[in-house]
Amino acid sequence: MAEVKTTDGKGKGVTYTTVDVTYFEQRALKRHARVWSLWALGVGAVISGHFSGWNLGIASGGWGGMFIAAVIIAIMYLGLTFSIAEMSPALPHTGAAYSFARTTMGPWGGFVTGLCENVEYVITPAVVVSFIGSYMGSIFGTPPAFQPVYWIFGYIIFVGLNVVGVELSFRVTLVVTLAALACLVAFWVSALPVADFSRWALNIGVGPDGTAVELPNGGGPFLPFGLGGAFAALPFAVWLFLAIEQLPLAAEESVDPKTDMPKGIMLGMATLIVSAFMILWLNSSVANGSFGLSTSLEPLLDGFKAIYGTGLAKLLAGVAVIGLIASFHTIIYAQGRQIYSLSRAGYFPRGLSVTHGERKTPHVAMVAGALVGLLIMLVIWFALGADAGAAAIGGTLLNMAVFGAMLSYVMQAISFILLRKNMGHIERPYKSPFGIPGAVATIIIALVTIYYQLSDPIYRSGVIGVAIWFAVGIAYFAAYGRHKLVLSPEEEFALSKGTSDYKSY
Repeated sequence: MAEVKTTDGKGKGVTYTTVDVTYFEQRALKRHARVWSLWALGVGAVISGHFSGWNLGIASGGWGGMFIAAVIIAIMYLGLTFSIAEMSPALPHTGAAYSFARTTMGPWGGFVTGLCENVEYVITPAVVVSFIGSYMGSIFGTPPAFQPVYWIFGYIIFVGLNVVGVELSFRVTLVVTLAALACLVAFWVSALPVADFSRWALNIGVGPDGTAVELPNGGGPFLPFGLGGAFAALPFAVWLFLAIEQLPLAAEESVDPKTDMPKGIMLGMATLIVSAFMILWLNSSVANGSFGLSTSLEPLLDGFKAIYGTGLAKLLAGVAVIGLIASFHTIIYAQGRQIYSLSRAGYFPRGLSVTHGERKTPHVAMVAGALVGLLIMLVIWFALGADAGAAAIGGTLLNMAVFGAMLSYVMQAISFILLRKNMGHIERPYKSPFGIPGAVATIIIALVTIYYQLSDPIYRSGVIGVAIWFAVGIAYFAAYGRHKLVLSPEEEFALSKGTSDYKSY
């Protein structure tokens, strides 16, 4: 191995190690995914947000406020996904967001962007598996103290499925995603004959003290809390689309990323838009309505109960958990690839990127990410106790994931703008029809969403957690990681195609 220091401003103070072919042979991936596998990966990652979480925004904005928030967030994600659809086939590497930022903003920009995504992809599975545990507890009637057992088994099963091989991983992804969508479609079909929008969706009014009150006969205002309520609902509307951006992490396991990646991203986004607005409309238009939904932890289950009664509660809970499983499985996949890419390039310890000798899956990265997420959950659980611990996992950790995601969206949109302005020579198999204005819209909406996150004391506690995560990560990179970088595909591309760093070699 040989070490070389860059001299260009973008790479100042960064040392690269030139490795032999054995290094990458130990970190090889296997190509398997086609368009529909990519579609399932994107939709599956998001779909749990259509089962629960989004509905809490109704408490801030009423049904109309939540609807406007969903439209605004959909615009943000369209700007983001079209930008990603252009960047991913132009830079077809597993690094995804880190790769985009590395090419346009140098090693530090790439690392910070990767760190933002790392928060999202390590924390989100922990939150989702806690929801799975809650559902399983209600199905089997186990006490709250049994919850950690569900978490541990959940991680073992789904990390195991992802380790076995990319073929099995994508098959499971496709099956659970189709099953989750089938559950949603079954609900829509069941709700249509009994839906009463005015009676149930508009059953929120404003009391003398400015808080929400239930209107027994419905017919309330479209915007009970005004436009301010719509903006306050933005962080909750994010759950309708959060994690669709993980698709480019499968670039090196896609058979034809230059063609299939844009198609998979766009098909996934179209599916999610239809599903998001169907669930917002119909889940709110059956008995209990918006007022009941605004505080529910199981809105889809409540909707099924309103239609079919409570006699089938356990069966319906089993149906509802499918959406959570779909997201848990697919985000475990993304978590492994995200850690793998940063490790292969030397930003994280290199040993994390070693892949399985036969199956060619990043098993070390997936196990390490799972252990970190599980350890955080267990520390919170045993330090705070069952009730307070569950609230912290479902609140503070969830908010950390959303905050990290918003920051990564800003960085990715900036990367797109810089790629368009400074690197027009790079081949682009697909071009975003929204161009730079779409990326600018993404940045503005993401920053507004962050502002409203910071306005909520519960969200602010999550920001502290992200700050600690960043401090640890940046301290490691500044003291050690930046001197151990490797010329991985992402780094080679950035140096040879995008920046003048290459001249120093």
